[in-house]
Amino acid sequence: MLNKYARGFFTAVFTPLAGWLLRRGITPDMVTIAGTLGVMIGGLVFYPLGQLFWGTLFITAFIFSDVIDGIMARQQARTGKWGGFLDSTLDRFADGALFAGVSIWFFTGGGNDAIGTAAIIALVLGMLVSYIRAKAESLGFNANVGIAERAERLVSLLVATGLVGLGVPEILLLVVLVLLCAASCVTIVQRMLTVRRQATA
Repeated sequence: MLNKYARGFFTAVFTPLAGWLLRRGITPDMVTIAGTLGVMIGGLVFYPLGQLFWGTLFITAFIFSDVIDGIMARQQARTGKWGGFLDSTLDRFADGALFAGVSIWFFTGGGNDAIGTAAIIALVLGMLVSYIRAKAESLGFNANVGIAERAERLVSLLVATGLVGLGVPEILLLVVLVLLCAASCVTIVQRMLTVRRQATA
């Protein structure tokens, strides 16, 4: 849903930056890799140290690379499949780092096993959401449906984690993670039913 309504806005915002990077010899792949490394550092260094607010700010500075690299590729009229493959693969690394970082902190210094467990479950279910779409597309089906796509999952996690880092009660993050788990389950069912309809048509 966020992809549908927000991508046009952020494309307009970041198009000048994308052009500037291209003129300086920066490639979309470089932006993809740098963005992923930044997100992973934020997730696996800041979060496990309990720096939830500063970690979220650090991650936010890199998270938009996922939009910028796509704009750059379109400006270059790149038609190969490598960029999409690289982007999708590194997205899984970034997602894993974010949810794992939250889980590590709350299993250790954060002392909240419920949040740690919910973060792991949300990570696994999120990976399943992405896998189902990828597998469906590899078989020639379209499974681009659901209420909990990647953008929704990341924005929800980052906002809630950052607010907890500012002192908001931890129950907010727990509720958000539980809702993400529920939404991911719904999305999994939606995608499976969508592929089944196509397969039996």
